[in-house]
Amino acid sequence: MQKFGLQQTLTQTAKLSPTQIQVIRMLELPSIELGQRITEELQENPALEEGRDEELTPSEGLDEFDDNYQPDDGYDDGRQRDPLQNEDFNYEQYVSDDETPGYMLQPQYNPADEDRREVQYIGGSSLIEELKAQVYMTHMTKPQRHIAKWVLGNIDDDGYLRRTTEQLVDDLMFQEQISVTDEEMADIVSQIKRFDPPGIAAANLQECLSRQLEVKLEESPDSESLGFAAAIIRNYFDDFSKHHFDKIKQRLELDDESFQAAVQEIVRLNQKPANALTGNVYETQRQTIIPDFTIEEREDELFVVLNTGDLPELHVSRDYQEMLNSYKSLPKDPKTREAAQFIKQKIDSARSFIDAIKQRNETLMKTMTAILKAQYDFFLDGEESSLKPMILQDIADRTGYDVSTISRVSNSKYVQTRFGIYPLKYFFSESMLNAEGDEVSTREIKKLLKELIDAEDKRNPLTDEQLVEEMGKHGYPIARRTIAKYREMLGIQVARLRKQHI
Repeated sequence: MQKFGLQQTLTQTAKLSPTQIQVIRMLELPSIELGQRITEELQENPALEEGRDEELTPSEGLDEFDDNYQPDDGYDDGRQRDPLQNEDFNYEQYVSDDETPGYMLQPQYNPADEDRREVQYIGGSSLIEELKAQVYMTHMTKPQRHIAKWVLGNIDDDGYLRRTTEQLVDDLMFQEQISVTDEEMADIVSQIKRFDPPGIAAANLQECLSRQLEVKLEESPDSESLGFAAAIIRNYFDDFSKHHFDKIKQRLELDDESFQAAVQEIVRLNQKPANALTGNVYETQRQTIIPDFTIEEREDELFVVLNTGDLPELHVSRDYQEMLNSYKSLPKDPKTREAAQFIKQKIDSARSFIDAIKQRNETLMKTMTAILKAQYDFFLDGEESSLKPMILQDIADRTGYDVSTISRVSNSKYVQTRFGIYPLKYFFSESMLNAEGDEVSTREIKKLLKELIDAEDKRNPLTDEQLVEEMGKHGYPIARRTIAKYREMLGIQVARLRKQHI
């Protein structure tokens, strides 16, 4: 006989306060996008206003108007916190900073220079912005466009969409609370894959190359070499990757000349479609990048200055606070209660937004200061050789933040130095030991590898095995698979495809 009974279990769940959610999202925003976000919030929340103002004492004794009242989450208690960490929050479950308002946080050593000019940098057009513009050229409905723009955020730096339809559906529900079917998501992704540049949002290299060849065949349907190239990628991709060329020629009944013509078509394809929108600034659409930080020197010492640019100062509306206080003396009827709840919600939202900006700026400043200290020699002389090996975990250890927080801060952020403007990602690289046992940056190794390949005899290019020997002569004992990995990261083809008949 089976017995039934009650059993008590203890589980831990992830909980995020509204302020934490806002900080997480704001950490990813560069200064120019933060300005746009502030403008949107000013338009949506009448309790949030621009300019300086002395806030009234926070309304007390009004909690009876709020059915869902909860005490403050503690962000304003003077303690520095990682916005992605608290006792109840697991980031892995969540995841595909007197008279000046606190959110306009500036370091104490910030020079009182009222005329500091914004430094602007002209760079290539943003891939995501280009793709978002194409969303409006489709026949998607408004809800579908919103989902499409969210999907674009999952495309990696190389231009690939490596998440499955099921994963995208789950993430969309978790992050945006939007429910769609697998078929609806697949249709949206299918439309995105037809965007320019060809091959964008492909799940893998084979799909990326196939899409590019499809586009070329649409333009030149009678091209025999394109037809053979498409057949090779579509049906014999694994054999081509493994250099089983004789097998392919036999299966397709190709002579050497036809096969070489097909290979040349494949070689000319772009393995990283995101690169199609980068390059010479005069050949791409212009985009203004405003550095989020400036490194300044005073009295032979370097300091970080957070660039707030034209970001407005914010405060909670005095009128709304006075209005809420006035409800204390009114009868507690349903209509009065509803009005008071609305006003209180808007005031709480305004305070939460200001606190989120303050926490964002505090996190940015602390992280950039740690990067400055770690790479101090580079910021002094601007020499790439001065860069020390550094990974996200190193800065996480220095700041006490989670690695995911450092990743969000370093993404899409730029710093102005005396030697130019650099993305924060530039300062991160892995390390290895050279023949003398000294730790060196992988950036230095990649630089040497590129120099060796650039200087090679193009009629007899260096194989990966020969590159291993050459790197060893320079004091870098590297395995052949590591050479292959770095070569691919540099966008350099294998020796056979680099060979030129001069």
